[in-house]
Amino acid sequence: MSINRRQFLSLCLKGGVSAAALTSLQLQALTGSVNAVELGDYKALVCIFLYGGNDSLNMLVPLEGEQRSLYEQSRQNLAVASPITLNTATQFAGGVGLHPSLSPIQRVFNESNLAFVGGVGTLLAPTSYNDYKNNAVALPKHLFSHNDQQASWMYGREKQSLNSGWGARLLERLNQQDQFAANVSLDGTNLWQTGSQTKAFALNKSGISRINAFGGYQPRTDHVTNIMNRIMGNTHHPLSDAYAKSFNSAINNTQTMNNALETAPELITPFSDSSVSQQLAAVAKAISVQSTLATQRQVFFVSMGGFDTHDNQLETHPLLLNSLAQSLSEFNSAMQELNMADKVTTFTMSDFGRTLTSNGDGTDHGWAGNQLVMGGAVKGGDIYGEFLTQHLDGPQDVGSGRLIPSVANEQYFASLAQWFGVSSSELSDIFPNLTNFDRTTLDFFM
Repeated sequence: MSINRRQFLSLCLKGGVSAAALTSLQLQALTGSVNAVELGDYKALVCIFLYGGNDSLNMLVPLEGEQRSLYEQSRQNLAVASPITLNTATQFAGGVGLHPSLSPIQRVFNESNLAFVGGVGTLLAPTSYNDYKNNAVALPKHLFSHNDQQASWMYGREKQSLNSGWGARLLERLNQQDQFAANVSLDGTNLWQTGSQTKAFALNKSGISRINAFGGYQPRTDHVTNIMNRIMGNTHHPLSDAYAKSFNSAINNTQTMNNALETAPELITPFSDSSVSQQLAAVAKAISVQSTLATQRQVFFVSMGGFDTHDNQLETHPLLLNSLAQSLSEFNSAMQELNMADKVTTFTMSDFGRTLTSNGDGTDHGWAGNQLVMGGAVKGGDIYGEFLTQHLDGPQDVGSGRLIPSVANEQYFASLAQWFGVSSSELSDIFPNLTNFDRTTLDFFM
């Protein structure tokens, strides 16, 4: 039996296997597979991407003095009125206040399991106000574009001819690309987990995946596998052969994951009903069976939308922050219950920060912002990078309260990569702009 291109693509869609997965398989066939190395321990990175550009400067605010006055003048109607006092290990002028909607993570911060990284943004080299105004250094392209900045954060560099996300590159550098359970997404295909030799395994929030083939919902897929083998067995086309292998791999991987998840322990830690909490609950379940899946390194991708707060920011942003904080607190408790807290690091990324100025009802696209890092290996209870002065028309404002970052996102990523097991000598290969900075990493791990 022969099949044409249209029939082949139809089978791809009905089989639940993406073209991206097929591309991955073809690339693996070209490049050859590398056996996973024995790393001697287990570690996981959990990325929470805050889509839309989080107004993260309003997560941490000054409490008093000149810093507070500058903040209130700059943020106008968006200034946080009753921040929670944070007792940071490093002392900062004006003190540090936490947005009250983030109260669920105050305990995690006080227990030194959570830190903030301040003043982070896309940079190609250290950049001052004069550098920016005089074009004295190379600047990232399309600084305030959602799509371009999301890509920059996920690629870990500006878009190039060969695009791969830095989460995928970590796995490939550590020779974990052949372990399907090493690369797990709760939000489908994304740039961060897409590489030349690895693609994300999609896991839904319920934790158990099913393959919907030929329009039928079949928990057991032996019948479908036999049909596909008969269809593909009668052809000698390389593309058909590649698809057959990819399809069977998808079935086998899904069944392997399902079998492992069915043995997962019941957690005492409750998770709330929000989307991000349910995603993290599924991550916790997958981490609980990592020994069954024989994975030494895992990267997980979790997403949360709604942060493009041009409008209704006073109403929507506190709700978003509270949902994020609640889910982080729950996940931290789950990792402690599983005795995995020091082996799992959770961190945030977002398109960019937002403007200090209010547009009357919200904020517009900015540049520098703050990020969260959580886990037992984190030197928590402090702010790393810079606690930026929120000063409209100040020395770091390039217009409308868009603040120049003092920390490149590649430095932030490299710190996470080094903890994950990548050697210091290899960091600049993964993040090519690191060589432009005096420091390649930040010291927020023990």
